[in-house]
Amino acid sequence: QVQLVESGGGFVQAGGSLRLSCAASRSIFSIAGMGWYRQAPGKQREWVAGITSGGSTRYADSVKGRFTISRDNAKNSAYLQMNSLKPEDTAVYYCAATAGVTTHWGQGTQVTVSS
Repeated sequence: QVQLVESGGGFVQAGGSLRLSCAASRSIFSIAGMGWYRQAPGKQREWVAGITSGGSTRYADSVKGRFTISRDNAKNSAYLQMNSLKPEDTAVYYCAATAGVTTHWGQGTQVTVSS
């Protein structure tokens, strides 16, 4: 079982930046992939970015060029650097870790972007 704890959310003005962190309770070296998702009020949870154990990254079109996902296996952590934030990026952001066929979720961290 992997427990994930997100941090780094907050309130920021449009155009600003935030860096989200996701700390895992055990080594994530064996985990195939880690990702970030978000859920805005009244909307379904959507995938934002993902990174494989080898470091390959993918992004949703809505954040491509603005967000950067990374991981540090030595620190059992993953990160999401968010730049040029827009009001439509406002959501609860969740970290996810996939081990085998199981996906583990964090509790989420709120990001609010004002116009």
